[in-house]
Amino acid sequence: MDFSSIFYDGTDGIVRILLSAPIMYLAIILFIRLAGKRSTSQMNNFDWIVTVALGSITGSGIILKSVTVSEALFATAILLATQWLLTSGILRFDWMAHLAKAEPRLLVHRGQYVHSAMRAERVTETEVMSAIRARGLTDVRDAQWVILETDATFSVIADDGRNFSNVNLEQVSGFPAKGAPD
Repeated sequence: MDFSSIFYDGTDGIVRILLSAPIMYLAIILFIRLAGKRSTSQMNNFDWIVTVALGSITGSGIILKSVTVSEALFATAILLATQWLLTSGILRFDWMAHLAKAEPRLLVHRGQYVHSAMRAERVTETEVMSAIRARGLTDVRDAQWVILETDATFSVIADDGRNFSNVNLEQVSGFPAKGAPD
């Protein structure tokens, strides 16, 4: 077995990378400018999918001999166009938004864990406490609310004595309706 080809098998691959990497890089910058900032954000699951897929497609176009630069650029354009269509549809049609986007979910309500929501989201008390500590709090009872947002981050609203009677978090799944007893 010849191990030398593992480390170096000629200049063809290196020249291919030398030419394709800058082309892919500049094309991705152009495509992202055309498609908008959202294309590489991680606002929702489908935004994350696009970001990961873009990396994979770009890497394939640079490294793999079986994928040409034009094929990788075409795949990138199709992916970004599909995301643009989906996000445009989400803005126009509620049914599309419900299909594609997750809802924020209430995990702690007035200092108490909402275990049913935590089970549904597969989130542990340890993970919630980590978010609470990151906010500078030391006990779950110090949190008025902890919300798992659509981008999988935690929002922690401290119970700092403020009057929250007029708060509007009705878009948060599991949050009591305004005026309803909780």
